[in-house]
Formats: sequence, structure tokens, C-alpha cells
Amino acid sequence: MPATARKAETEAIAVSPDRTGTVVHLARRATPKIDLKRAGADVLRNILPPLVVTLVLLAIWQIACSQPGATLPSPSQVWSDSYDLIAYPFFEYGSQDIGLAWRVLTSLERVAIGFGLAAIVGVFLGAVVGQSIWAMRGLDPIFQILRTVPPLAWLPLSLAAFQDSNPSAIFVIFITSIWPVIINTAVGVRNIPDDYRNIARVLRLNPLEFFVRIMVPAAAPYIFTGLRIGVGLSWLAIVAAEMLTGGVGIGFFIWDAWNSSRLSDIIVALVYIGVTGFVLDKLVALLGSVVTRGTAKN
Repeated sequence: MPATARKAETEAIAVSPDRTGTVVHLARRATPKIDLKRAGADVLRNILPPLVVTLVLLAIWQIACSQPGATLPSPSQVWSDSYDLIAYPFFEYGSQDIGLAWRVLTSLERVAIGFGLAAIVGVFLGAVVGQSIWAMRGLDPIFQILRTVPPLAWLPLSLAAFQDSNPSAIFVIFITSIWPVIINTAVGVRNIPDDYRNIARVLRLNPLEFFVRIMVPAAAPYIFTGLRIGVGLSWLAIVAAEMLTGGVGIGFFIWDAWNSSRLSDIIVALVYIGVTGFVLDKLVALLGSVVTRGTAKN
């Protein structure tokens, strides 16, 4: 297109004559601008308070554990004793001499399998319990009893059944994290509006179509609440299970460090565990918000 034609087209967009012949200038579309001041204020509001609290707690910890006769290491001592674990999380010098990042990834692999199975089975059973009054009367009391059993109480039975530590740990994760998924999914299914069910009858949806197109989207907030609780419980269960079953996971590292009186290494491992659990919770929450927002638009 020639330059003169483009200029004429631009002017036609910029101005428009009214019925009296007067040229009326149209409002230009405002270009979005990034408010750096507001963005900086948001960052400070979200980061500064926990940073200040963390520094205060570290200072109190340093003062309390630097006194003569202190039984726990101070932050400065943890830094000096466990510098290699902090600075080099991915080192690998042998089958058992590896960095904490590799140990966390090994534990996360077991969590992914156990929690993934719990999510699939839990959503299905929760949908059955929430949809059928007879299933709720028959299964809900059993679920309420089994969910109160501590995770490690299942470990002897799983070791006897599987005769191997790895599937036993995965089973402990599964049986620990499945209950909140079942219960929250059942509550969400029971709270589906009757209008949705009537629409499914009008459209003559079969059970599978009703489950995929109506039930799961409508109960998504409840389902992901159960998944957030379940992923936290699964991470707690794997650390406890690995202390007894051994291997290269983060739980066995803590138990081995305790037997070797390496308290600084235990503290560093606890930081890894806490940060990993926090990230897992935020990832499930983010996925839930994306799915819930998508179903709301549809």
C-alpha cells in the first residue's frame, strides 16, 4: 500500500465527520503502561514482611544457640558445617553420596506415583459416593475410620504384602493422601446444582458424559481443595516412610544424619523439605485456579 494511502487511512480512523459536517476527533485507544511504582509496591508488600520475619527469627536463633551449653547448632554453624550441601545440591560422588536435590527428586518420584494414583482413584470413588446415597451410607463410615489411621501404621502391612521398600512407600503415600480427595470430591458432587442435573437429563448425557462434562467441572473447587490437602499429606508420609525403609530419599538422609550426629545436615534437609512442600502446594493451587477459571468461562 502506498504511503499516501496509509496516511489517508490513518486520518480516516482518527477523525469522523458528524451529520452537520463538523469533524469530530475520535478518542485514541490508550496504550497499556506498566506502573513500575505500583509493581514495586506489590513486590515489597509480598516479599518484605516474610523476609523481615525470617531475619528476626535467624537472629533469635543465632543468639540462643551461640550461648555456652547450647545443644543445637546456630545458623552460622549450620552454614560452616553443611556448606557443601547448601552450595552444591546436585553433586554425585556415589550411590549414597549425592546432593540433597537428587534425594528430594527421588522422594518426589515416589510421591508422583502414589499421589497420582490417589488422585485418580479418589476422584472416582468420591464421585460414586457423592452421586449415590447408598454408596455414601455404605462407604462413608469406612472411609471416616480408615482416614484416622496414621501413615506409618500402614507400613508393616505394606512391607509384608509387597516385600520391597519402594512399592511399600508408594502404597503408604497412596493410602494416606486418598482420603481428603474422596471426601472433598463427594461433598462437591453432592453440592452440584439441580439445574445442572436437569440440563444433563434434557441433553440425555450418558454417565461418562455427565461425569466429564458436568460433574468434574462443577465440583472442581472441592476436588482441588482435596488435592491440596492430599499432596501435603503425601509429602509428609514419604519422609516418614523413608526413615524406616531406607534408600536414597530425603527421609532416609535425615535418619542417617541423626545416627551420625550431623545436626546441621538435618536442619538443611528440613529446609529442603519445607520449601519442596510449599512449592507442591502452590503448584496444585495454581492448577486448580486455572482449571476452575476455565470451567467458569465455559
